[in-house]
Formats: sequence, C-alpha cells, structure tokens
Amino acid sequence: MEIGCLWTGRLWLGANSMLSIKPSNSMAMISMSLQRQRNHTFCFPPLKTSQLPSVSSFIYPHRRWVSNTSASYSPAPLLSIDDSNCSDFEEVELQKQGSPSDFKVLLKGMTYVELEEWVKSKGFRPGQAMMLWKRLYGNQVWTSCVHELEGLNKDFKKMLSETAELKVLSLKTILTASDGTRKILFTLEDGLVIETVVIPCDRGRNTVCISSQVGCAMNCQFCYTGRMGLRRNLTTAEIVEQAVYARSLLASEVGSITNVVFMGMGEPLHNVDNVIKAAEILVHDQGLHFSPRKVTISTSGLVPQLKRFLRESSCALAVSLNATTDEVRNWIMPINRKYKLGLLLKTLREELCSKHNYKVLFEYVMLAGVNDSLEDAKRLIDLVQGIPCKINLISFNPHCGSQFRPTSDEKMIEFRNILAEAGCVVLLRPSRGDDQMAACGQLGKPGPVQAPLFRVPEKFQMAVNASPR
Repeated sequence: MEIGCLWTGRLWLGANSMLSIKPSNSMAMISMSLQRQRNHTFCFPPLKTSQLPSVSSFIYPHRRWVSNTSASYSPAPLLSIDDSNCSDFEEVELQKQGSPSDFKVLLKGMTYVELEEWVKSKGFRPGQAMMLWKRLYGNQVWTSCVHELEGLNKDFKKMLSETAELKVLSLKTILTASDGTRKILFTLEDGLVIETVVIPCDRGRNTVCISSQVGCAMNCQFCYTGRMGLRRNLTTAEIVEQAVYARSLLASEVGSITNVVFMGMGEPLHNVDNVIKAAEILVHDQGLHFSPRKVTISTSGLVPQLKRFLRESSCALAVSLNATTDEVRNWIMPINRKYKLGLLLKTLREELCSKHNYKVLFEYVMLAGVNDSLEDAKRLIDLVQGIPCKINLISFNPHCGSQFRPTSDEKMIEFRNILAEAGCVVLLRPSRGDDQMAACGQLGKPGPVQAPLFRVPEKFQMAVNASPR
C-alpha cells in the first residue's frame, strides 16, 4: 500500500471528504457552505486564492485552514493539489461574532507599498507610512505597541490604536544551549507554539533560523518536525516578527543578526505566498535591511513553487537533497514521489540560466549506512553538474524515535574530500544547539498522533536496526 507524500492533521467528516483545521478557541463559524450528502458526509468545492479578499493576508488571524492536498494512502478521494496554484492550503475566513470594527489589520503582514496605501486610505500622508515603517523595523527601535510610537502625529497614533495590531507573537521562553545557541519559543494567537533559533558565531555572522509553518506536511523521515504533521501555515506577520524579535531580544547579547534562514519548522515553499512576502519585508532597505543574499529560503523540492520563487524573489535558495537515488529519496523524503530527483535538478539547471552570479545551496544530511557511501559521493558529483552551487554536508541530529545514526566525522571528511577533489564547493556544517533540541531537524513537539514512519528498504535494514532507539 503506497503512502502519500503529504501529512497533515485531519478531521474525518465522512467517507468522501476530509477537513484539515487548526485548533481555535474563538467563537466562530466557517464562512463557506458544506453540502450534506446522502450518507451524511460533507463535500466542499476547492477554493482559489482569487476568491479570497486581498486584505485577508493581514487581518488578525481568526481563521482556519482547509486542506486540499492529496494523500494516496487513503481509499477515500481527497481534494487534489492544483499545481497551477502555488499554495496547497487555502484560507477560509471565519466570521467573528461582533462588528467588522472588531478586526484589526496586522501591520507586519504588509509590504511597504501595502502599508503606504493603507495609511493613505485612512486619510493620512504617505510620509506617515515611512515614519511608521522605520519604527517597526528600522533605527533599532522595533516597536511592538502603539505607546512606543514616538514622534508620530497624535491623530495617526489614535487611528493605529483603534485599527491596527503591532504584535502577533507572545514570548514563551528562551532556552540557551551549551554552545550559546538560543531557542526561542513563541505562543501564537490561537495557542499553538513555534520555535525560532538564533545561532551566534565568533566571526560576527549571527543567524536567525525562522519557522514558516506550525509543523510540516513533508514527513521527511529524519526530521522531528515532520513527526508533527502540519497544523497550519504561519501568516506573513508571524514570520517577519520572528526576525524582529531575534534582533530586539538578543542583539545586545550575541551581536547584530546578519543572516536569516527559513530552515525552522515547516516547508517554506508550501507556504509560498507568505514566505515570498515576508522575504520582501526583511530585505527592504528602509527597514530590517537584510541583504537578499543573506536571506535563504530552504525547500525539500516543491518544483512549481521553486520556479515561482526563483522568478519572483532575489533571495537565496537552499535545496534539501539528502540522497543521490530516487529509491532512497522516496523513502526518506516522500515529496520525491511527486517531484523526482531528475525533475528537480533539471528545473534548477533551466531556471538558474537566467540568474546572474547566483548559486543554489544543496543541503545533504548524512545518515550512517544510508546516503554516506563513496558511491553516493560520486553520484552527487554527477547530479550537480551544470548547476552553480555549494554543498553543505550536515551531521544528522538524533531525536526521540529516530531510525537513523549520524555519519562519523571521519567518514564525513572523506565524503567531503571526494567532492572537493572533483571541484565542488563543499562545507561541513557542525551541529549547533543539539543539547536543547535546537539543531537542524530537531524543532517542534509532536503530539500523540504522529505522521507515519515508512517501511525501510531491505538493503538498509541493517543500518537502521543498528541505530539507537
């Protein structure tokens, strides 16, 4: 029986349909009709993004998520992925009890152009928008409430207090690892928790690793976050505010945050609309002003979304490769069953032809006895031919229930040397923060219902059976 490549928390409504929702404490009802079938099941038409009001991306998130992703392991037909639409999850606004004035816009969910238009629609000068933008993101102010907005027009501040929300995350706790890595836990408006990691470096290259989803639908077998399944996408504001918090909370301790990587919880390109928008906000030259080359979006290989990202964003791209054959990648990264290695690499070759002086970063998590052989190294050299790239070799970070073991340091160095001798630019990425579950592949907290572990191919049974449980 084949297992589908996407995993989300779902609520069964009946034999013919499924509804994926996030927990919510708000009194609300879904603003779309569900038709009852003869056998008391429900069906609903797939929504298109164009059916949703544009303001929905920065309204305070009293909403639920409806899944239209496919999963072939179930005999019941599910809504299929529409590859022409880059988001697999459509937002369905909830109608909150009360008047429309109860809603507040999320300022950090707007690009500067959107913020300027919104300010003008409220009857204020565009210059007020720039002053507000700089207080949200620039000049080391990082305002989180209206009372901190100094130097603004009194009427403008009053309007903001009545119609806008400056803060979407609540700090839960900060954990510090023995190597100085910080893991920040944030509570969202609906009570869900996300994790952000700040990785300091003696050379002044301090990185914040931000999340794009609560959980993840990709179910990569070596990743702890994947055990959660997908709870929901993060809004643009929830993504951006992680970077703002990292700078405001920790800049005095670790120094200036210079790099942003979308390598926390979730598959960034599964939330492509909000991720591209968040990246645009992060690199704006009058705000946080990160260099586009120092903002890296990682993906497991969603090909249509990857194409869109390369065409619309100037930020850097990382591709989580982790295998040199479809057999292994189908097992450890189920998304490969939909977008094979050949298609993924062909797409990169084609798309990068039109980008000047641009290199993709290939991430390769090394799993003992699975993908770390000398033959794997030689195949990897062949796979990346013709693609401007760097290769990051990453030590596997164990977690509860893990099937795998990390490759030894000696073998990682041998693997690296083979790649380097062939002319590849290759780096070894050491583990950071693993004693606080803050390292690569360790974020999140799976619940009692977890995504499935797949059958281990026979040739790798010995390697997996040797792994500590």
